[in-house]
Formats: sequence, structure tokens, C-alpha cells
Amino acid sequence: MELDPQHVINLLFTAVGALGGWVLNNLRQSINNLLAQDAALTEKVQKIEVLVVGDYVKRTEMDSLGAAIFAKLDRIENKLDKKADK
Repeated sequence: MELDPQHVINLLFTAVGALGGWVLNNLRQSINNLLAQDAALTEKVQKIEVLVVGDYVKRTEMDSLGAAIFAKLDRIENKLDKKADK
């Protein structure tokens, strides 16, 4: 059986088409994997954002902390003034 040029061209197109289909299928699978990983990472980042926002100091807590610090500083200042008077 002798191969004429048309059969060779048909075989080449078939081989190139099969190889191209395989490459495109691998690319599609890679893109789908990357999309799944991106979705998982986005969910993790959103959970971290919620966690961080939930741990902010409340204004009332900060006000009471500031008042306690200033009260302590006032006592230290009074003690220093009593020492300086002696």
C-alpha cells in the first residue's frame, strides 16, 4: 500500500488536531484548578478579614483604658509633687 500525498496530509492534520485538542484540554483543566484555588483563597481572606474586624478595640473599652492610665499618671504626679515638697 502506497501513501499518496493526500493521505499524508490527512494523517498530519489528524495528529496535529489530536495534539492540539490534548493541549487545549490540559489548559482548560489547569484554568479550572486555578479558579478553584482562587475561590478557596478568597474565602480564606474573607474569613481573616471578619476575624480581624471582630477584634478591634471598642470605643468604650478604649475610653476606660485611657481613664485608668490618666488616673495612674495623676497619682504618680501627686507622689512626685509630695516628694519635691519635702
